[in-house]
Amino acid sequence: MSQDASTPDNPSSPENARRGRTRVRTRGRRIRRALLLSLLVIVIAAGGTAYWLYSRLDGNIKGVDIDRALGDDRPEKLPTTGQNLLVLGSDSRAGAENKALGGGGGVSGARSDTAMVVHIPEGRSRAVAVSIPRDTLVTRPACVTSDGSTMDSANRVMFNSVYSQVGPACVVKTVEKMSGVRIDHYLEINFAGFKDLVDAIGGVTVDVPQDIHDKASGLDLTAGPHKLNGTESLSYVRTRHGIGDGSDLGRIGLQQQFLLALLSEVKSRDLLGSPASTYRIANSATKSLTTDEGLASLTSLSRFARSMNGVDPGSMDTIMLPVAYDRIDPNRVVAAQPQARMVWKALREDSAIPGAARKSPATGG
Repeated sequence: MSQDASTPDNPSSPENARRGRTRVRTRGRRIRRALLLSLLVIVIAAGGTAYWLYSRLDGNIKGVDIDRALGDDRPEKLPTTGQNLLVLGSDSRAGAENKALGGGGGVSGARSDTAMVVHIPEGRSRAVAVSIPRDTLVTRPACVTSDGSTMDSANRVMFNSVYSQVGPACVVKTVEKMSGVRIDHYLEINFAGFKDLVDAIGGVTVDVPQDIHDKASGLDLTAGPHKLNGTESLSYVRTRHGIGDGSDLGRIGLQQQFLLALLSEVKSRDLLGSPASTYRIANSATKSLTTDEGLASLTSLSRFARSMNGVDPGSMDTIMLPVAYDRIDPNRVVAAQPQARMVWKALREDSAIPGAARKSPATGG
């Protein structure tokens, strides 16, 4: 007997054709739903990863409320003075890595091993960095300590001791009192952070000006170009026995030279082209960073960094605050006048530093 065209067993029957199309549509919908679900999972996972990375970097940054600590007793902020940033390299021994890098296991606390006032004029196409020798004798103003008590003003205090005695807000206040320059932002990085940042970048190339043989640090370099890793870089900017007269003044030129080389290296890198490299550098740069509250978030710090993008490290002007050997203690220095006043006046007025102000009676040579 012949099979009727409408019977269920007939594959070509209209009913079976409809069922086939339904199965295809159902299977297609399932595939589309699976693809959408997979895409949704990827988007959520990517968003979650991005949020985790952002939160981690943001949480790395420690903030200090400088404005609250200093109150209103500060130099006036003029509308045309650009931005002034106090940069400190801290020799903190906090944490195993910092202690190991610091050497001298019996040393405790922290001091401002390196200090620079960086002036960025309006337009942010150039910058001036003024290094303050750590052995400079200064008048420390009365400051509020971290526990809320007040430490009285003191004369002939070594500049780098202010940090360990009272803290970063008092360092800012000391710089403002000695210079009359309003400090807009504060940035501090410790030993471990400096080392890790250089290693994350892949090293920094510097042109060593003369042979350096520092038995204290083990740094042994011949004159000429060298690519330094993090540990070598830290020794390079901290060496004082291997160059000049063994004082703090001799190494300031090395610190300024290295800063410019580091900034040039960062600026030349295609960070957006390598997300993994970008994260490593950002993580290294932020995990040992302390800033004022105005910069104490990844968003604020990134915005400030982008605003500095027009500054060419090669054109940055670097100078040591002019100092003279102290008459009472020749192992210490004091601000040389009138040169120091001329330097600070130029920063306040956003003008070029006069040639006469660049002559420091004490050179460390």
